[in-house]
Amino acid sequence: MTDVILHVEKLNIFYKKNDAKLFSKREDKRKQVVFDASFDIHEGEMLGLVGGSGCGKSSLGKAILHINNDIDGEIIHYSDKPQMIFQDPKGSLNPKMTVSDILMEPLRISGLNDKEELNKRVSEMLSDIGLSDEYRDRFPNELSGGQRQRVCIGQALMLKPKLLIADEPVSALDVTVQAQIMRLFKEVNKKYGVAVLFISHDLKVVYQLCDNIMIMEKGRIIKKGTDEEIIHSDFFKLSYE
Repeated sequence: MTDVILHVEKLNIFYKKNDAKLFSKREDKRKQVVFDASFDIHEGEMLGLVGGSGCGKSSLGKAILHINNDIDGEIIHYSDKPQMIFQDPKGSLNPKMTVSDILMEPLRISGLNDKEELNKRVSEMLSDIGLSDEYRDRFPNELSGGQRQRVCIGQALMLKPKLLIADEPVSALDVTVQAQIMRLFKEVNKKYGVAVLFISHDLKVVYQLCDNIMIMEKGRIIKKGTDEEIIHSDFFKLSYE
């Protein structure tokens, strides 16, 4: 068994009225969106989190990275610098920065300023995400949706994290590009040994990619299992057959 890199225990997640104006007319009320979620992610694991819109799966991903801290329960990280990849690559990238600058930014923030080393690392990452060096000086609006998502994945990998949270990273792409990006996730998982929590509304997409799957419904994880256990379960038959 590989080492645990993330432990989540009895996690409850809330939103205050100021964060979601429709939830309550009273200032002191919170809406609970996730209930008693418990699971581990192991080194190098591809773990799928599947559920319908509004079930709490994105809230869970954000809480893991402390984007939302209105929580009860435990979130214990056993690795540094976990990163998130969002659904909308266009909105995730600074439109005034070139691809090269976008990829360099995490390195610069971490203190690396050697120009030669920065350029070398950018070239290596471009190769790993399936883009040639000619993309270095392009801006996000000069890229296709799939190319932008490749850059987002590359940026997330620059500091070599052990965990990526990928929140619906292919749902905005057409089917052909979806397949390419999913193949890229498999490649970087193998090359970098990075674990991925892959969040999606589509169980069939997650089945193609992940080793293990969790099903979320109305804020609760209602089923866990290997990809084969889930795909042959009554849940899959009721949902997809």
